[in-house]
Amino acid sequence: MELIDQRSKKIMEGCKERAQSVGLSFQSESLEYMVTNRDLMELSPKNMIPTLYDYWVHDVEVLKEKGKYELYPTNPYETVINTRPAISFYNDNNPDWLNVMIFYHVLAHIDFFQNNLFFRHTWDDDFTGQALSDKRTIALLRNENGRWADYVIEFARGIDNLVGYYSTLTRADRSPDTLHTRKLDYYFDVFLQSVKSIKISEYIREIEIYNTACRTYGTSGDQIFFSDVNKRYPEFEAFYNKSLQASSSSRLDVIQYVMEHSTFLNRDENRWMKLIVQIVRNTSLFFQPQIRTKIMNEGWASYWHEKLFLQDDRINSHEVDFAIVNSKVTSLPRVGLNPYALGMRLFAHIEEMADKGRFSDDYRRLLNADQRDVYDAKTGKGLKTIFQVRTTLNDFSFINTFVDQDFVSRNNLFVAGKRLDEQRMVWEYYIKSKNAEDYRNMLIDALYHPPCIEIQSEKQVRNMLVLNHRFEGKPLVAEFIPNTLIGIEYLWGGAGSTGNQ
Repeated sequence: MELIDQRSKKIMEGCKERAQSVGLSFQSESLEYMVTNRDLMELSPKNMIPTLYDYWVHDVEVLKEKGKYELYPTNPYETVINTRPAISFYNDNNPDWLNVMIFYHVLAHIDFFQNNLFFRHTWDDDFTGQALSDKRTIALLRNENGRWADYVIEFARGIDNLVGYYSTLTRADRSPDTLHTRKLDYYFDVFLQSVKSIKISEYIREIEIYNTACRTYGTSGDQIFFSDVNKRYPEFEAFYNKSLQASSSSRLDVIQYVMEHSTFLNRDENRWMKLIVQIVRNTSLFFQPQIRTKIMNEGWASYWHEKLFLQDDRINSHEVDFAIVNSKVTSLPRVGLNPYALGMRLFAHIEEMADKGRFSDDYRRLLNADQRDVYDAKTGKGLKTIFQVRTTLNDFSFINTFVDQDFVSRNNLFVAGKRLDEQRMVWEYYIKSKNAEDYRNMLIDALYHPPCIEIQSEKQVRNMLVLNHRFEGKPLVAEFIPNTLIGIEYLWGGAGSTGNQ
């Protein structure tokens, strides 16, 4: 693995200028590496993060990929990771014209990483640097504690899909005034009404006192108001702090709760385990947005690599080659899901609909099919709309909002069924439905959907951890349940937890 040569770097910088000229936005610094297929096979189990911690499962995956490659040789074109600066990898036998197309694809990925709000908790961090530090920490702990370090990794990875991803996003987007606002809400909504049970006239007077303090003292109004509150109600701070502790505990995800409340992990001799569990949790949080935006991310990159490369004069004499490569990436399968193809066509559909003003009440009220086909308000808002979509949505909202009957019919999409032909003793596929709602539900059902596991702290007796699975239409995978519970039992300090041995 080595940095790309200066000629290829110059091509990349030129592609950056063209991409930015059409509205893509990303940090100017980036790193590009040329790799062999062998390098890619060794990096793939680590999600292409070279500095990710070592783990025996990664080695097994490498052996499996090598076996696949011997039977079915492939040529991965590129991969890109969301770091600062962004790092991308390219196959060492790509010709220049192909690299131009791939550079556009990668730059659109980087634009997506650095602008989609579901990635905002990753915007200020250098994950490769953090991963290197974590790798060294785990190597040191493995050297000191032997195989027990790998047991802890395995048990933590068994529940690393139960991280509080959305609460992490909330904290990343929290304004500096949140703490004051929360205190104010507690005072007026809980303390005065539920704890003190004051009369309405007294409640109104409290509001007037607060408003007067804000008008008189400006930004210092809150502080002066609560100084007066503490004189009149000395117990207020104790009640408020107790509510914060209860609220904080209720927001903990399963891994956080175990780390905080497990007497086993919090013994002095076992605190090293918490470091490993925290590393596993942080790694999972980093990859959560990529799992939840796969269709949008790949569709966005495919949309732009096609659009930009078709406008690039370096496509000349390579039109057929481009068509072959592009069709392999963006063709719609009759059965199954290609996120590149689906996302690209959905972005193009949104752009056309917005350009023609079809996201309007006037268009929705049209019942005549011929009138709907020719409707064009010429609003020209298509490009602006897809950039807004790129910024604010994830796969679920993307599909749920824009996969309509127009999109399904235009692309001849359908839900396929499978049945056994008993006469020929073969499986056959058939068109089960062409209805947009059915197709949309099929796509949503295929999305990443970790189970909702709630901690029933009020039902805990002695050292028992009570977990409740809130059923959301998808049962747990039965074969994984016993081993997962064994891992949780170990980390919590159940019968099988023995620490260093």
